Amino acid sequence: MNERLGILSDTHGDAKRARRAIELLRARGAGRIIHLGDIGSESVLDHLAGLESTIVFGNCDDARSLRRYAEFLGIEVVHPAAILEVKSVRGAMRIGITHGHLLDEIEELFRAEVDILLHGHTHVARDDMVGPTRVMNPGALHRADRKTAMLLDLATGGAEWIDVDEA
Repeated sequence: MNERLGILSDTHGDAKRARRAIELLRARGAGRIIHLGDIGSESVLDHLAGLESTIVFGNCDDARSLRRYAEFLGIEVVHPAAILEVKSVRGAMRIGITHGHLLDEIEELFRAEVDILLHGHTHVARDDMVGPTRVMNPGALHRADRKTAMLLDLATGGAEWIDVDEA
């Protein structure tokens, strides 16, 4: 099993930058790509086609049409939130994913006692502990000072933020 997750968020339709982020994440060994919402266009989803990928939608997405297209492409849609059960050499982990704009969903993920909560929405990279839960945000690929995606290594717990425009 590949234990590296590539995580991006808030592309807002910028397919060129999304493609670049996915290429950089895959080059660093990401076996699965997670998009945390505000996808913005079908052209962004095109770059996830054929990859092991999971998405949620954000407050700026037309979830109905994007859901149909994503499912047509074979992309896993788990909107508005989900808990991914993953196994690593460190043991089983529960990773909560959501865009971050629905507070009820965030609270539910905390109540479910996920090990890691991944969210987007704020356009600000984050790696904090909230009680026993590690809360992480990959940053954004649009409307952010630095356009970042994140590589999360489940085996080590290490995270790398990749500046997509600088790489």
